[in-house]
Amino acid sequence: MIEKWITAASPDMAMVLLSSLVTYAAILLFTRLVGLRSFSKMSAADFAMTVAVGSLFASTISSANPTLVMGVLAIGCLYFGQWALAFLRSRISGVSKVVDNEPLLLMAGRHFLDDNLRKANVSRADVFGKLREANALNYDQVLAVIFETTGDISVLHSSNSDAELEPDFLRGVLGAENFLESRSGVPSG
Repeated sequence: MIEKWITAASPDMAMVLLSSLVTYAAILLFTRLVGLRSFSKMSAADFAMTVAVGSLFASTISSANPTLVMGVLAIGCLYFGQWALAFLRSRISGVSKVVDNEPLLLMAGRHFLDDNLRKANVSRADVFGKLREANALNYDQVLAVIFETTGDISVLHSSNSDAELEPDFLRGVLGAENFLESRSGVPSG
C-alpha cells in the first residue's frame, strides 16, 4: 500500500516530465502572446485566471486526465478568455462595472469609515497592519486608506502636514465623494 504512494513507474515519470515541459512551454508562449496582464492581480478576473492556470498546469502534468492536449487547450482557452475580457474592458466602459469590484474607502484622513469596513469584511486590526506596513507613524500622516479591487489595502500617507491628495487618485473609489467634498469645499463631479 505504501509503495503506491511513494513510487512511480518509469513510463509515468517520463510522461510527467514530458507534460511538464510541454505545458510550461505553452504557458510561456501564451503569456508572450497575450501579455503579462494574464498574471496580474488588478481584478478578480485576473486573480481567477492565475488560480485556474495553476490548477490546470498541476492537473495536466500530474495525471493522465486531462490529457496533455486537452490540458494545453484548456489553458489556451483561459488565456483567450483573459485577452477577450481585457479587450472588452478597454473598449466598452460598462464591462468593467459588471466584471470588476469597485475600490472602497476605509479611512478618510484619520477617521475610520466603519460602514465601509463592514462592507469589505475588513477589521480595524487589518487596517492597522497595513498602516504599520506602510510606515505611517500617526493618524495625522494618513490621507486615505483604500480597499482595492484586488483585495489589497492601499495606504496613502505623508509626513508633510500640507500634503494634498490628488482627487484623481480617488476617482471611482466608493465613499470618496464626501471625503473629497469635505477637503476641498467643492462638490466632486
